[in-house]
Amino acid sequence: MGAKLSWRADGADWPNREASRFVEAAGYRWHVQIMGSGPVALLAHGTGSATHSWRALMPLLARHFTVVAPDLPGHGFTEMPPAFRLSLPSMARDLAALCRQLDVKPQFAIGHSAGAAILTRMALDRSIEPSLIVSLNGAFLPFGGIAALVFSPLAKALTFNPLVPRLVARRGGDPAAVHRLIAGTGSIIDAEGERLYGKLVSTPAHVAAALQMMANWDLRPLVRDLPRLQPALLLIAASNDRTIPPDIARRVREILPKAKLKMIPGHGHLMHEEVPELAAQIIIDEGISSGVIAPQHGMST
Repeated sequence: MGAKLSWRADGADWPNREASRFVEAAGYRWHVQIMGSGPVALLAHGTGSATHSWRALMPLLARHFTVVAPDLPGHGFTEMPPAFRLSLPSMARDLAALCRQLDVKPQFAIGHSAGAAILTRMALDRSIEPSLIVSLNGAFLPFGGIAALVFSPLAKALTFNPLVPRLVARRGGDPAAVHRLIAGTGSIIDAEGERLYGKLVSTPAHVAAALQMMANWDLRPLVRDLPRLQPALLLIAASNDRTIPPDIARRVREILPKAKLKMIPGHGHLMHEEVPELAAQIIIDEGISSGVIAPQHGMST
């Protein structure tokens, strides 16, 4: 495994490869997958992930939407921007630039973990104007307690040491370590998913982007601005999520009472990879109820 992913080598077996393209936007090269037809649904994955996270969900949504799913800056096959731009407001601006370059106007915005925060920031900034934001175990609130004192400073310290991403990536080359990492999220995913995560976490450039993103992350302005969010918000929270406790979704709903909350029992942080059919059904049902999708085009139960 090289210092960064190679599309020729590492992308040869990438899920939904036929939907992939490379686009210049915001000053660097993005990997983005586009499939389907109909209203545009913009997908944003979480920290340390990539488009492979949507491998099963994306084709299901593509029956009803034009699905646009990029690798976020520095992640997967998208180039690394300057480190200071791996922050919530900067990533929101850069993803908006990608949407303009692609000439897409998302009607649905679907984000997992940190991706949900990015899409919400974009909606608050009016750089996208979706009718609905779907949060899959969204990372909306800052860490509390000891984590608030330790997590971000620790991430910042790690990013200053150029050896750290290589050391982490070396550990990521161990399939058993990858399995433990995923199990620690409360999810059980298939062997193909574990292999793809292994490919990512054994790549120093990808690891460096994830660490820098964590070091730059500040959710306080987002929390402050949440009450003025205009699009509808659907919070999907998995009961076994050990990364983003489901109580986060409940607290967001207290801040934004008009938000809908859907609790999913028995699954973890990667529930959209564990049960993509269920995630798709919830999203499409919401699309029907909001009038974005015609009823006759919904998934059968």
